[in-house]
Amino acid sequence: MRASRQTAIVTCGPHTVELGPKTRIMGIVNVTPDSFSDGGHFFAPDRAVSQGLQLVDEGADILDIGGESTRPFSDPVSESEELKRVIPVIEQLAERVAVPISIDTTKAAVARRAVAAGATIINDISALRSDPQMAATAAECRVPLILMHMKGTPKTMQVEPVYDNLIDEIKAFLSKAMAQAMAAGVDRSAIIVDPGIGFGKTAGHNLQIIRDLESFNELGAPLLIGPSRKAFIRHLLKGETQKEPGPLSTEVARGTQAAVAAAAMQGAHIVRVHDVARTRTTLTLVDAIRSA
Repeated sequence: MRASRQTAIVTCGPHTVELGPKTRIMGIVNVTPDSFSDGGHFFAPDRAVSQGLQLVDEGADILDIGGESTRPFSDPVSESEELKRVIPVIEQLAERVAVPISIDTTKAAVARRAVAAGATIINDISALRSDPQMAATAAECRVPLILMHMKGTPKTMQVEPVYDNLIDEIKAFLSKAMAQAMAAGVDRSAIIVDPGIGFGKTAGHNLQIIRDLESFNELGAPLLIGPSRKAFIRHLLKGETQKEPGPLSTEVARGTQAAVAAAAMQGAHIVRVHDVARTRTTLTLVDAIRSA
């Protein structure tokens, strides 16, 4: 069943992104040595830039650049290390691509430097909890702000996460973060919310979020969802050997596309993925079905 999807226009510096009629693709570029999904394959700046260019060629509407792994049980990196990783990549890509660049960070100083280097979206997976200056920074930089739900921190989030009412608790969390951002001067039209697939959730929680995604429309903000290569897909695809396929396996690629299709049908405005080419094919069909 097709869920309703609100429409919105999001201004990202010189770029304008229309959300609603077409599911938008955020392509992931991990400038980290320890990503769960690509094993640090794009840690070198030149490889990260090449990957970003390739993702845009394949149809990415937004690039998301991150310099700190947020895989389960990961440790944070220093501000200086994160800056060293992401700023050269953003500077080069900003000169060469015609799509918005998002900085995936929980640090206000990194966000500020990234915007100065050419980023036009801030993606804060901590939803303002990690750095009290993040909301003011987004307001001062006048860029869209993505707020994501996470239970705990990457170090602790997958230690037996429990909810009394999963969807209501996530909505309440995101509503509070939105209010905090707006109190600091962020315009409501510049806020995007992400229920945080895989961030302090069991496989069952993740499936319920995708199934009930339309309920997040109550927040009045565009919805982003990131199921790409996540552990719940690998868990569901375990065969008789009970061995999970690797993140880069064909099985997980197919499973990711199933999750992407379901999320888009349930109202996601943006999907955050590693494999843009396959996702573009999937969404061409899904969006055609939605608009039929």
